[in-house]
Amino acid sequence: MLRWMIIFIIIALIAGVLGFGGIAGASAGLAKICFYVFLILFLISLIRRLAKK
Repeated sequence: MLRWMIIFIIIALIAGVLGFGGIAGASAGLAKICFYVFLILFLISLIRRLAKK
């Protein structure tokens, strides 16, 4: 998941430098969504691991 987030951030930066605002905004939005999904899954796995012990 982090790999996809990094890829979308790189696409957003390159598109922003080249002047493609729409593509940069879309890639940044996808990177943000991937980050939040990763964060939620991380917290769920952390809570499950603590509950097992």
